[in-house]
Amino acid sequence: MNASVRISVSSLRAHKRRFAGTFLAVLLGVAFLAGTLVMGDTLRASFDTMFGNATSGTDAVVRSAGTITTPGESQGVRQPVDTGLVSAVEKAPGVAAAEPDIQGAGQLVGANGKPIGGQGPPTLAGNWIDDPKLNSYQLAEGRAPSKSGEVVVNRGAAEKGDLKIGDTTTLRTPDPVKVTIVGLATFGGEDGMAQVTYTGMTRSDAEKYLTAKPGEAASILVRAGPGTGQQELVDALTPVLPKGVEAITGQELAEENTDMIAGQFLSLFTTFLLVFSGVALLVATFSIHNTFAIVVAQRTRENALLRALGASRRQVTASTLVEASVVAVVASAAGLAGGIGIAAGLQALFPAIGFPFPEGDLVISGLSMVLPLAVGIVVCLGSALLPAVRAGRTAPLAALRETAVDQSGASSTRAVVGSALAALAVAVTLTGVTVSPSLWLAGSGAILALAAFVVLGPVASTTAVRVLGSPLDKLRGVTGGLARRNALRSPKRTAATASALMIGVAVVSLFTVFGASLKATMDQTVSRSFAGDVAVSTPSFGAGGSGLSPRLAPAIAERPEVDTAVGLGRGVAEVDGEGRALTVTDPVALERTFDLGNVQGSMGDLGDDGIAITGSEADKLGLKTGDIAQLAFTDGQKQTFTVRAVYGRSELAGDYVITRDAWAPHRTQDSDTLVAVTFKDGVSAADGKAAVEKVATAYGNPEVQTRDEYAQSSAGGIDMMLTLVYALLALAVLIALLGIANTLTLAVHERTRELGLLRAVGQTRAQLRAMVRWESVLVAAFGTVGGLALGGFLGWVLVKASDGASDSAFAFAMPPFQLTVVALVGVAAGALAGLRPARRAARLDVLRAIATE
Repeated sequence: MNASVRISVSSLRAHKRRFAGTFLAVLLGVAFLAGTLVMGDTLRASFDTMFGNATSGTDAVVRSAGTITTPGESQGVRQPVDTGLVSAVEKAPGVAAAEPDIQGAGQLVGANGKPIGGQGPPTLAGNWIDDPKLNSYQLAEGRAPSKSGEVVVNRGAAEKGDLKIGDTTTLRTPDPVKVTIVGLATFGGEDGMAQVTYTGMTRSDAEKYLTAKPGEAASILVRAGPGTGQQELVDALTPVLPKGVEAITGQELAEENTDMIAGQFLSLFTTFLLVFSGVALLVATFSIHNTFAIVVAQRTRENALLRALGASRRQVTASTLVEASVVAVVASAAGLAGGIGIAAGLQALFPAIGFPFPEGDLVISGLSMVLPLAVGIVVCLGSALLPAVRAGRTAPLAALRETAVDQSGASSTRAVVGSALAALAVAVTLTGVTVSPSLWLAGSGAILALAAFVVLGPVASTTAVRVLGSPLDKLRGVTGGLARRNALRSPKRTAATASALMIGVAVVSLFTVFGASLKATMDQTVSRSFAGDVAVSTPSFGAGGSGLSPRLAPAIAERPEVDTAVGLGRGVAEVDGEGRALTVTDPVALERTFDLGNVQGSMGDLGDDGIAITGSEADKLGLKTGDIAQLAFTDGQKQTFTVRAVYGRSELAGDYVITRDAWAPHRTQDSDTLVAVTFKDGVSAADGKAAVEKVATAYGNPEVQTRDEYAQSSAGGIDMMLTLVYALLALAVLIALLGIANTLTLAVHERTRELGLLRAVGQTRAQLRAMVRWESVLVAAFGTVGGLALGGFLGWVLVKASDGASDSAFAFAMPPFQLTVVALVGVAAGALAGLRPARRAARLDVLRAIATE
């Protein structure tokens, strides 16, 4: 073993450049993984500290015990508590102070007339709590509000909206309220809680604008007297609280807030990054394996001589694995340092692009260091294992061969196995997306398809390179022909080199196709369901915004240009024990403005005790028109409703519809999410839109959009997602390009004598450079075409599986322009990867190259 180690170390010293690509591939993959883990730990610790500081003075919280959670939402809606409980709470043993905490949605309008925030994080409003220990926000500048219309806002929101103390602006609650800023506040020592905005009002204003009626609050905050612990305080409060109301410690509240952020946003954020770390490492695996396979092939005579001199198979195999271990450990260790740098860079970058995460020192845990190090070593050693075993099987007689160039082709066994895998992948996938809709079956089929592509790569590479390279004979003459024949020499090598790029292009294509399909689905939904001319809407994604005033739709309907204006509000209730979202609206106007499909019964007969539901929900619950359904609301009340209509489509209208009169007794802060407007005959689109915009100005100036604009904005989050996806996948593509460049560099090394002979018989340096570059382009083109085919197929699988698993109908779309750009970028990247190997080949000394053995 000592001899193996010495040989390996000597070989590494002599041929450091051979492993440069492998080193960089491992380093980049480990750095991305380590950076993601360190960033996640840092953010969790920062949020934990921020929430801990913000709630440090709150020892207990009194609130409603039950919540109603609708599908797709992790945070439920909680019933308000009676502020009359404050006096009873104050009399409990150990209580020093108690204050009602009124919370609701309130969106500030900035100095430029545009709303602040709203694209994701919530925009909050509430009563300003005078007790500084119970208030999560600390007054940093100015004073607390003392009369109606005065507010305190968090400093981050003020800076973003270019507002300052003394300014007057509008607060959407959702009814527009004129407010004057008298103070600026911080949250847990920060200018705000990430992008959340906050507006503190007087208690009377908060009750007027944020609650259904006076005397209600989201919770009651309690501070303990000296010598009373938090749990002791909770135990003292519990006996004085009515049924359905609970008390929790301030520590539990802080942990809930942290878990809410960590469990939703941070978990999604880190999982998203970890997926791309996995893609990068998968691409690195192909590049590393290919490098070691080529190196082993080039050392055939060297390994054979070692065997002839008495080295055992185990020693030759161990020698290769030692080299891989050294590269793995050094590259992974460097990757850890790079990961810490990436985390620090992200921490500085996010505030600059609009994600002001809490400040704090980097948190570097043992797991964040050990896991990436272990993954890097395992990936590198695992990728080198098969080439190492192959090296150990080298026969001593191989030392008599004159060349060590890899001329291996694709075996018939590979073709049979690959074809069987492809057939199985198609069968499993079709079953998962058509026969028996299942995301698990569809996902299994997708994995099998990926395996089939990898196995069949060498089989397909010969035909693919011939087809893709056929124009080169005419365009580039002898140089193009030589490039094509070089790429055809070793189908296994060509396929392995292209596979890394294929994976990267496939994932890019997958997200491109899925994103285009989501856009097409939204466009299809709006076109099919929305019969109006313009829409007034709130942000299409996230929890932000305050909604629209319920008085906006009636005000628009009074305009002479308008035929119908219907507002869609949102409520929640439990139906048959399950949380469900309710659409609160005028059912008659809804039916005139939206295509509800086939309607059984009458939408005009709902009244205050009737409900309309979709056919799919009616089938699930076993209901039909005339039947009784019981709804349980957040206020604890249960009410029976008669099913007076069953309609076909839910898409924009939702699955359950009730009237505003039916919702009024149970509502909290009333708002609409959408106002759909239809113009009278003869009214032009421009005139009608101008009339609606004039009315909307008095209600906080929400955006008025045509049907096409509404469909486009509803899919606005998709473009943001794709931009982030492309930025993250750039790392995987970079690793793939390093693999192509490394393969070509090694190929130049093994063809040194051949290249020298070509130069000797008249090939110019420019022709030699072009030959190597075109070989690189052919390999990249093969990987790009394969990636586009695989990505398109996987995109179709994902869309169809989502369609089968959802009540909504998904549309499949292949965006030709975006996929063409992906193809061009892939081929151009291949040309870029070939530049350095081509320069090295052109600089070879002709006489020395001819003399090389």
